Amino acid sequence: MTLTNEAEARDWLAQLPGVDAAAWGRLELLATLLAQENTRQNLVSAASLGAVWLRHIVDSAQLLRLVPRETFADASAQWLDLGTGAGFPGLVIAALRPEMPVAMVESRAKRIDWLERARLAMALPHARVIGARLEAVPSFPAAVISARAFAPLENILSLSARFSTARSLYLLPKGRSARQELAALPTGRRGFGGKFHVEPSLTDPDAGIVVGHLTTPGKKP
Repeated sequence: MTLTNEAEARDWLAQLPGVDAAAWGRLELLATLLAQENTRQNLVSAASLGAVWLRHIVDSAQLLRLVPRETFADASAQWLDLGTGAGFPGLVIAALRPEMPVAMVESRAKRIDWLERARLAMALPHARVIGARLEAVPSFPAAVISARAFAPLENILSLSARFSTARSLYLLPKGRSARQELAALPTGRRGFGGKFHVEPSLTDPDAGIVVGHLTTPGKKP
């Protein structure tokens, strides 16, 4: 299934488990705030704002369908979003799962300010913005590690391995380069030990999401 327009995107989202009136209101507010902020700084392309539910909100929310149910039942589980930028997927995940701690890492000052203002406006007390380069962030175990348009796959795994455990789930939207980047990943003794595959994106028939686990977690490969 591929969603092709705003109506289909909103219909799909309305059927996602856990999407109640409060969650919907938070996402509506996010879309409004994003459009306003985009006149001050280039958070997303102006053209994509006309399809914000498809291109950004549902493109982020679709990651939830790939997370095991028991992850959300674990009160200690944290979601780590790398290079959050405009808030995707971090703010969307936090809006839909407000009880889950979501750590959003972003190093650019204007983006940090935007993320913090949006977080407060959306009333997301369990979400936090970490304003630093990922290399400077103290390690902690993350149940889910996501990144959207952050870095090449090899770099993401190298930089984030110290946050992973044997159960950490990577969810990495890579667009049309997903299969190519996964195939190019170094493996073996001096490469990455992991079990990864590509899931199709609901919002682009040519895009993919790299999903999986590191089998040698907790340290830089």
